Order: sequence, then structure tokens, then C-alpha cells
Amino acid sequence: MNINDIGEFGLVDRLAEKIQVRNASTIKGVGDDAAVIAAGGGCSLLTTDMLLEGIHFDLTYVPLKHLGYKAAMVNFSDVYAMNGFPRQLVVSLGISKRFDVEHIDELYEGMMLACERHEVDLVGGDTSTSLTGLTIGVSVLGECEPDRVVYRSGARPTDLICITGSLGAAYMGLLLLEREKKVFEANPNADPQLAGYEHLIEKYLKPEANREAILSLRQAGITPTSMIDISDGLASDVLQICRRSGVGAHIYLDKIPIARQCMDMAEEMNFDAVTAALNGGEDYELLFTIPLSLHDRVKDLGSIAVVGHVVEQGRGALLIPPNGSPVRLRAQGFR
Repeated sequence: MNINDIGEFGLVDRLAEKIQVRNASTIKGVGDDAAVIAAGGGCSLLTTDMLLEGIHFDLTYVPLKHLGYKAAMVNFSDVYAMNGFPRQLVVSLGISKRFDVEHIDELYEGMMLACERHEVDLVGGDTSTSLTGLTIGVSVLGECEPDRVVYRSGARPTDLICITGSLGAAYMGLLLLEREKKVFEANPNADPQLAGYEHLIEKYLKPEANREAILSLRQAGITPTSMIDISDGLASDVLQICRRSGVGAHIYLDKIPIARQCMDMAEEMNFDAVTAALNGGEDYELLFTIPLSLHDRVKDLGSIAVVGHVVEQGRGALLIPPNGSPVRLRAQGFR
């Protein structure tokens, strides 16, 4: 069987079927942004991600310091998506012969800056020779109070669907960098045309996990019913919530927050900004659901958009335009 026939999520489900949980301390295993483990009256959150050269990053335009920062942030974001806080990080590197000591110093500078900003300790890791370029594996341990852990599986009909920040910028930043790479390959003396789109480039090269949103929700006394970080695109991640919670969702197209620079770049490239928001991924914002009764409280927080609501599973997962017929949401983001 070809892996493409069942896809990433199908492969994960297939493997998960064979996994047996043997320890009472394992509260939640496969199937969420992080595993949840009982620890001294509280909960530890454990997550891991791997970044591969040629798959997840291109060193033609990705500085190593930015790459180190991003490698840490994608894991911090998983912990925040469980309503917890990251505390410790370990990193494993596969390093090919074309990298020297100064290159690795630069990579670690980015990781340590991320750790400093999010109050995380870098506590160890491993290194190995690689025959296929640079490989970065990061694992993060976080913590959360047992009654505040949020899973993908808690959404209920009538819940509001909320998003922090704006979407689509990271993907448009990637398209911009890819465009300028092609120009450079054709003419190495050409100056890159990046002025005015700094926000897009930063969102792709140096994303920021949304710690402030978690702090704001806690200060407002709001515990989401479900949550996930937006790494694979809005459509894919909404469908993950629906799948794990056994519900449907109606997303209103005109409520999706899209940054001005994202729309400008999309127009310049003759690309659909909504497609970037739905399927682009790597925004690392938070998608979460809350009870309808908390609408006014979350509205007062700012930088959080209510984009739809949860419905019964039989009503489907739909994108609803201002005019026209609803369209079924499809997971077309990164796999």
C-alpha cells in the first residue's frame, strides 16, 4: 500500500491502532498536539517535530538563525494548543559535511533566543552525521494544570469557533521567497524585490507561537472546549477538530482574518488570499472553540476573530460565502 493512498492522518491512525498504553500515568497518547502525562499532581505535555532540508526548509533563503528559532517555535505552539506552557527543550541534529561549527552556532543562537523569549530551558539533545543535508528534531516538555488541559476532542454543537491573529501570511511569504529564488537563479546579480512585504517574510521565516493568547484567555477566565494550532491550514485543522470531537463546523468566509499584506501579495501574484488562509499552513495561530455564552468576553480580548460555529456532525463541515452556496471544507494543506 502506498502511503499517499491513505495520507498522513490515515498513516497515524493505522499506527495508533497498534499502540497499547501500559502506564496509568499516560493520560493522552496519540491524536492531539501533545501527549499528556500525569506528573506530581499536575500534567506534563510532550511534543516533537522534525524539520528536513528540502522538505520543510530551503537554505537558499532560510537563514540558520531563523531556522533554529522556527524549529523551537513550532513545538512551543503545540504546547500552547493544549493550553499549557513549554518548559524544557531537547534537540537532535543530523549534520552533513557542508556545515561547519559556525553554522551550528548560528542555528543554536536562534533556538536559544526562542527559549529565552518563552522562558524555556534547552536541556540536551543528540548529534549525528547526515548523508542527506540538515535534519532537525526538537522535542519540548511543557506543563499544565489537569483541569485546564484542552484537547481537540471537546468541541460541542453551538460552540463558537475562534482564531487568533491572521492567516495566510506565512504561505504568501513562502511564495514570495520562491519567486525571488527563481529570479536569483536566472540572474545572480538581481536584487530581491521584498520591500513592503516584511510581515509576510517574517511570518514564514520567524513565526511566533502565541503565548500571549493563552495568557489573555486565562486572565479572562476562559478555558476553550477544544483547541489546535494552525500548522496545516485552516481547513485541515478545522477538520481535525471536527473529526476528534465528532461534530461539524460552519466557517464564514468573510469572517476569516487575512492580513492586508497577504491580500496585496496575492493580488500581485494573481493568487487567491482565501486559499492561502485555508490551505497555506504554518501560521502557528490558535484555532479554538468556546461556549456561545462567552462571546462577549472573548470579543473584548482583541486580536481574536469569531469565524464560525460548531454544528451537529450530520450538518457537515462547510465554508459559507457571503453570497452563494456553502462549499464543503477539504484538507488541501501541506501533507
